[in-house]
Parts: sequence; C-alpha cells; structure tokens
Amino acid sequence: MRNLLYTSLFLLAFITSNAQKDFQGMAVYESKTSTSDMKTAFSGNKNITPEMQKMIEERVKKALEKTYILNFDKSASIYKEEEKLDAPGTQGQGGGMRMMFNSFTGGGGTYYKNIKDKNYVSAKEFMGKEFLVKDSLPKLNWKMESESKVIGGYTCYKATAVKPVNTSDFRNFRKKAEDKKEDAAKNEDKEKTTNFMEGFEMPKEINITAWYAPEIPVSTGPDTYFGLPGLILEVNDGKTIILCSKVVLNAKEKVEIKAPTNGKEVTQKEYDETVIKKMKEMEEMNPGRGGMQIRMGH
Repeated sequence: MRNLLYTSLFLLAFITSNAQKDFQGMAVYESKTSTSDMKTAFSGNKNITPEMQKMIEERVKKALEKTYILNFDKSASIYKEEEKLDAPGTQGQGGGMRMMFNSFTGGGGTYYKNIKDKNYVSAKEFMGKEFLVKDSLPKLNWKMESESKVIGGYTCYKATAVKPVNTSDFRNFRKKAEDKKEDAAKNEDKEKTTNFMEGFEMPKEINITAWYAPEIPVSTGPDTYFGLPGLILEVNDGKTIILCSKVVLNAKEKVEIKAPTNGKEVTQKEYDETVIKKMKEMEEMNPGRGGMQIRMGH
C-alpha cells in the first residue's frame, strides 16, 4: 500500500512537472503610438500647409500602428512584429517612412526574454546593418494597485512603475515645455528647414501603467515588459499603448522559443550610442534629408 502511494505521488509530480514544462501560449498585441505631439514641431511655421501637416501625421501614424506576436512558456518568450503585405496598388506608399521608423523604434526585429536567466537578446536592423543586442533584463519596481478591469475575457489588475527611457527609441520623445516652444517659435524665420524634432525632447524616465492577468500564470508580457504575477495584456506609457487582442494557450503546434543569433553582438548602451551618433551625422551631413527633416523650398 505504501509503495503504491509513493508511486502515485511520484507520477503526479512527474505529470505536473511536465505539464509546466510543456505549457506554452501565444498572444497578439496591437501597438499604437500617439502622433498628436507632432503638431508642436510644426507650430507657427508658415512653410507647412495644413494639408502637408495632415499628410505627414497620417503617414507617421500608420507607420507606428503595428501588430506583434508574443510566444511564451514559463521561463522565456519571443516578441516579434507580424509581417504584413501592402494592399494592392499601395506598394511604396509610406514604405520609406515605415523603414525609417522600424530602424528608430526597433520594429521588424525579434525580442527574446528569458525570465529565469534575467537576460534578453534583441535582433535589430538599423540603417541596413544587423545588430544582436544582448543585455540583462531591466527590472521595474512595480506598484500593485487594487483597480481591475476585463481584457479579452480575463480579469486584469493594474500595476504602475517608473521606467528609465531607451534613448534609441523615438517613441520615447515627448513634447517640449511651453517656454522651450516659445524660444523655438522666435527662431522659426531664421531658416527654411523644418526640423521635426525641434519641438521634442527625450525625458530621463516615463510612467508606465500595466494590466496583468493572474489566470495566465507567466511573468512576461509584450516588448520589454515582465515581472508581474500574470501575463501583461496591456501597457500604456502615456504615448504608446500596447493592447492584447487574442490569447491562445497550449495549442497543438508548439513554437520553438529560442534567442536570435544573427547580427553584430553589442550591449544596449553600445547600440543606443550607435543610433544617436547616426542621428547626429544625418542632421549634420544631410539637412532636410536625414529622415527627420524636410527642406521647404520656394
């Protein structure tokens, strides 16, 4: 009898262990970045017509509306932008802008997180070169809130944190303070080149609001986010909202979750420095053609 009990307990432990090991899920996220701050960059400049401003804002908005797929298990995850084909007759429209924003926001690559080992590997393409960013996961000090809401049928709870910004990600730019805007407006007639970044600045940190679902027992989420007792289904940093639209748990077909391997290996700091250096070179060597400026001719 005792042997039968030990055997039963052993089998239960074995089954539970394998069930946790085989646990896997997939989540689809829609990411949207607000472009309302762009109006600041054009404020007071008579060289940009309302029609031009509207066209630019619409193209930027479209370039920053992305769909991502997160495949995850108990210890690791892969976050990757969903590849979309252009609609017939629209090939090339805004393609250059999409490529530019992919370079400066990390879109189009693969982001691998290993929660157990506390590290990440991000495959990025920047200005035609492939990089493999390897570093330790940046831990956030989450503050658990009592507020809850339902997302996709899952009861989610609110958590907030303050996050240091990634200086190589354009989505972190914020509108300048009013006094700085006034100074920029005074100088608007000195040259006919409109710098899109003139009305923006990069803050040192931003406030994050996340919603996680304890019913999905993994401590991961979209993009760089992790560290909550349940899958993160929504993240809002005040400018970019990432919202889960679909969750599939334990599908029959398993996805191999492993880190990408192609690209020049660098740390996050080294990659950020490379991006910032290239931005400055673009401004100095090609004013009006660096991707963030437009030459206003007569």
